[in-house]
Amino acid sequence: METLEFKNGWLNLKDEQIEAINHFCKNYKHFLNIGKTERQCVKAAIKEAEQHGFRPINEFEELKAGDKVYFINRNKNVVLTVVGKRPISDGIRYVVSHIDSPRLDIKPNPIYEKSELALMRTHYYGGIKKYQWASRPLALHGVVVTKSGRTIDIAIGEDPQDPVFTIPDLLPHLDKKVQRERNAAEVLKGEELQVIVGSIPMEFEDKKIKDKVKHHILTKLHEKYDFTEADFISAELMLVPAGSARDVGIDEGIVGAYGQDDRICAYTSLEAILDIETPEQTAVCFLVDKEEIGSTGSTGLESRYLEFFTGELLVRQAGNKYNDQMLRRCLWNSYALSSDVNAGLNPLFESVHDAQNASKLGYGLVLTKYTGHGGKVASNDADAEYVASLRRIFDDNEISWQTGLLGKVDEGGGGTVAKYLAHYGINTIDAGAAILSMHSPFELASKFDIYELYRAYKAFYIQAF
Repeated sequence: METLEFKNGWLNLKDEQIEAINHFCKNYKHFLNIGKTERQCVKAAIKEAEQHGFRPINEFEELKAGDKVYFINRNKNVVLTVVGKRPISDGIRYVVSHIDSPRLDIKPNPIYEKSELALMRTHYYGGIKKYQWASRPLALHGVVVTKSGRTIDIAIGEDPQDPVFTIPDLLPHLDKKVQRERNAAEVLKGEELQVIVGSIPMEFEDKKIKDKVKHHILTKLHEKYDFTEADFISAELMLVPAGSARDVGIDEGIVGAYGQDDRICAYTSLEAILDIETPEQTAVCFLVDKEEIGSTGSTGLESRYLEFFTGELLVRQAGNKYNDQMLRRCLWNSYALSSDVNAGLNPLFESVHDAQNASKLGYGLVLTKYTGHGGKVASNDADAEYVASLRRIFDDNEISWQTGLLGKVDEGGGGTVAKYLAHYGINTIDAGAAILSMHSPFELASKFDIYELYRAYKAFYIQAF
């Protein structure tokens, strides 16, 4: 009789397997270091994809088996596709991951001066513990687009020679009334998430200028980057933790870094599709935006971009035989992994987990049959038949996997993009890695799990159901 027993994947690994894991994770950490924003992730993905023979969709009038194509949506989504042997209308294998992460966005009119310091106002993006972002080095990333249409890339704080930014916290000697009596969610309030960007005043010929530190900063930005205060209104600038991904622990078995939710799935699904040739069914790696704020907007999965690029694939294969029902049939016959992370069992706070149904670091891919909160609200609940098919695929390929839920029933919960995929009738389940310190500036993931994600996604792309 088969019993349900999950094992730590590090046990009994051979030296060559450990070497492969460490090599893969070295490249993964590099991806995390260069991809701290959606635009940077898309740029890095396209660069690597082109090295593996992928070309823009507009270079293909007609698609045939083995063709490797990509789509870009507003520099925040990328779709990598390997056309399969079977007609695209028979269905697609989608692996969908999000490349946005919690952060601090710069407001449209951000700079002001107070107490002879120049500061910038922010608006936090996604679910964060605000107090975690104070008194730590932050880097400024993003783009500024001037009124003339010129795009300026900004990255300040990652190079060791760069300055960094920080939110000044209150010292414990004076926080008794102002801070200490607040609940944890308000130790720092949203409007208090303001970063120091300058401190040196400068004399100007115009004696009417009173905010000498602020104008000094604006002058330096104009001199170095050639944009003005008015250009902030058409900028996308964000503050993220400064610094590189690091190995954690004496045994170096964990990767610690910002943004592993969900770039751990983005990178592994990217590498998986780059390593396949011509699958039976067409394979798609879809990296999306805006998951952390509800998948809204034209670059979130709540948009109809999935229909757009899937329809485009069908048109370029079926030609004048295409019709709308072909798109509906393709989606209904498709399979997807909503590739997002799960809450790893935290040894300091085990009480919030149902330990029997909690995922653990080092146990491989996490299959999450449903997420949501309370009575499965806002969840996709994967069909039993689909779960059984995935069990077989992973077991046949000796891939370590486990099940996991997002905490106890009434403890909290959360959602993923799964429900937006299921909306089209696509067979969908959440499949990602266990993470500790999720949504913090320094998230933790097992190196073993990272490599198993890659192996699992690759098997999903090519294995028959």
